[in-house]
Amino acid sequence: MSPLKIFLTFCAICCFLGIFRLPLEYYTFLRILISIGALLVLYNTLSFKQHYLSIIFLVILILFNPVFPIYLYRKSLWIPIDTITGILFLLINFLEKTIQKKEEEITEEASEHLRPIHQRTISRDRIINPKKTKEEKT
Repeated sequence: MSPLKIFLTFCAICCFLGIFRLPLEYYTFLRILISIGALLVLYNTLSFKQHYLSIIFLVILILFNPVFPIYLYRKSLWIPIDTITGILFLLINFLEKTIQKKEEEITEEASEHLRPIHQRTISRDRIINPKKTKEEKT
């Protein structure tokens, strides 16, 4: 398991723990952790051109950012946000596995179709000159 998958799983677990009543310091830690996780996912989704996931994790980044925190002042509003965010982090782990498997299958298929150059025989690329050159005539 890659370090990114472990980190995103840790982010999801921390989101699920955020449902309970914990000290204020934990929620500050949670904001920092989820912001870092959202930035990593945002970078990966933009590099794979998955814009719908990029928008979702941009919203998560804005909600959980520790620099300009958004306070909703009610625990009942944060519980569904924490739950959905945790589920999204777990889904990203699952989606990365399927994306990587698809990419591996595509590269395997492409490598099967390509044979090494020395095994190829392409007769149309051979140059055959029926006319004799000046050196051959003399």
